[in-house]
Amino acid sequence: MRLPVHNTIADMRAQVAAWKADGLRVGLVPTMGALHAGHLSLVAEIAARCDRIITSIFVNPAQFAAHEDLSTYPRDEAADLEALETTKTDCVFTPSAEEMYPSGFTPDVLLQGPALGLESDNRPHFFGGVALVVGKLLTHSQTDMAIFGEKDYQQLLVIRHMVRDLDLPVKILSAPIIRETDGLAMSSRNVYLSDEQRPIAGKLNQILETLADSPAPPAQAEAQACEALLAGGFTSVDYATIRDADTLAVPDETTKERRALIAARLGSVRLLDNMAAR
Repeated sequence: MRLPVHNTIADMRAQVAAWKADGLRVGLVPTMGALHAGHLSLVAEIAARCDRIITSIFVNPAQFAAHEDLSTYPRDEAADLEALETTKTDCVFTPSAEEMYPSGFTPDVLLQGPALGLESDNRPHFFGGVALVVGKLLTHSQTDMAIFGEKDYQQLLVIRHMVRDLDLPVKILSAPIIRETDGLAMSSRNVYLSDEQRPIAGKLNQILETLADSPAPPAQAEAQACEALLAGGFTSVDYATIRDADTLAVPDETTKERRALIAARLGSVRLLDNMAAR
């Protein structure tokens, strides 16, 4: 049986209202499509915690700058639906940009806290667009919980803070990064890597692990990671850093847990990864 696909907010809300009338708990897996094993693992992770699962597919224009890859972002809805049919997804929400952002739409989102620095230094528009669309998806789905992968670690913290600050009745879950056999974090944008770039990309996780486990002072460990990335063939490094795992502030004597994060470029391809640090 083919998965039910809802293209409008009204249809999505009607479906959820029927489930909730039966006392069922609803979970949401937000995606931008181009699904891989990492996305499917999110469905499996949330399945044990809810009765019905919505997977959304929406390439969000609000989080792309004019020079970024909105027009070329990987899209294959037929393959995505086929992949989701092998999971415990109960329905798919695939709104259009016009459905999510109708004519005259004006709201904007200003963020502080974990949204500052790192990704925002390189993509200042990004988290405002993410918070906007996630807020709308949580509202339209009336979900009890939603799940996000730890690969986009800063994004995960931003969403958690937004949900807390707005008192939204949604539990935000996280799931571990799913990796290729050489350690490269799975990402829809990995398809952009050329055959020559792919072995270089596999070094990212090794360098990240060295950064996370380094006994050296953070500044020294970060400098060594940058040097290793450039020596390993990466074109440039946006950041290689150790931060407070809860706030993404620079660690101090009050820091309980730390996180190592890297963003590096191979030509036009930008790769992100992170892991717990010692």
